[in-house]
Amino acid sequence: MPFLDSLRRFDAYPKIDNEFSIRTVGGAALTIVSGSIIILLIYSELMAYLTPTIVDQLFVDGTRGQKLKINLDFYIPRISYVSLDAQDTTGEQHLHIDHNIYKRRLDLNGEPIEEAKKENIQTPNKRSKEFATPVPDKTCGSCYGAQTNSTPCCETCQDVIDAYRKKQWNPVLDDFTQCQNEVALGKVSLEAKAFTEGCQIYGSMEVNRVGGSFHIAPGKSFSISHIHVHDVQPFSSSKFNTSHRINTLSFGEEFGFGQTNPLDSTEEIAEEGAMMFQYYIKIVPTEFIPLDGPKLHTNQFSVTKHQKSVSVMSGESGMPGIFVNYELSPLMVRFTEQRSSFSHFATNLCAIIGGIFTVAGIIDSLLFTSIHALKRKIELGKIS
Repeated sequence: MPFLDSLRRFDAYPKIDNEFSIRTVGGAALTIVSGSIIILLIYSELMAYLTPTIVDQLFVDGTRGQKLKINLDFYIPRISYVSLDAQDTTGEQHLHIDHNIYKRRLDLNGEPIEEAKKENIQTPNKRSKEFATPVPDKTCGSCYGAQTNSTPCCETCQDVIDAYRKKQWNPVLDDFTQCQNEVALGKVSLEAKAFTEGCQIYGSMEVNRVGGSFHIAPGKSFSISHIHVHDVQPFSSSKFNTSHRINTLSFGEEFGFGQTNPLDSTEEIAEEGAMMFQYYIKIVPTEFIPLDGPKLHTNQFSVTKHQKSVSVMSGESGMPGIFVNYELSPLMVRFTEQRSSFSHFATNLCAIIGGIFTVAGIIDSLLFTSIHALKRKIELGKIS
């Protein structure tokens, strides 16, 4: 038919009869090699299509009202009586942050002495038992000059210590009659063991999502006139060995990659007594959006370390302990898990098959032409 005859002119793949085809051993070998390469590349492209890719973006952090979760696990092998406290740039203090923090006494070999204990958190808005006004009994114990109108009597050793703290005096437990009973002597005995035991502090806490700091330091912490103080008087020593190991320190959830825990398994050895270890951390808020599941909010961070001696002989100010200061970046990183489209996958398959088929055809044509020309010259005697 005239129409079909005209349509045949557009055939880009003219057919050749088998009787005019020449099959060679070299062409067969090239077909096997190119076919193997095509199969290998198709397999790798299929794996790449089925494996999600991670796309990262950087933009200004616009989130509001979130809390910052701090996960930590510190091991202090030579001090057992330590406190964990935190403060942010808004001025809010949290004393004895351990409502989600567990403390465990360990021996010098790192073996647990007793089960981990969990205590209640203390905040400035909730006055702790340390500063509660005692209810006078019929008898009135002496406060040794530290009595006030609100605290006229000191019935227990703790009452005397609280009264001295309010006066900002240093209590000497051996001078108080109230501290000579069996309970007080037991407490002093426990504190005397502070340098022959270790301590593990682990857990998590949520603080305001602003810059701040937290520290682990010897002694019992309290606040007087908005001034944070650690009471180390029962120890009567400046040789605090603040060597420690950071098993875990992260801000937020784990998501498998990125700089979310660069301080894990870090060990620091105090070269002399009363060392102050400082960690300055820059936190970068991070979002991870998986293909399936909820969005994950976490944080990456970089860290700079510094240490100094704060003993009397060094002349440096400060107190022994582990101090972590952190700041939040105004920029946020977003990691999005994506999968390539099927059209992109199909395009790559066509490129692989067509490209290798074409290149193999060119190589086969060059080899066949070269070999044929060489044979022709040999037949004509041009090559001896």
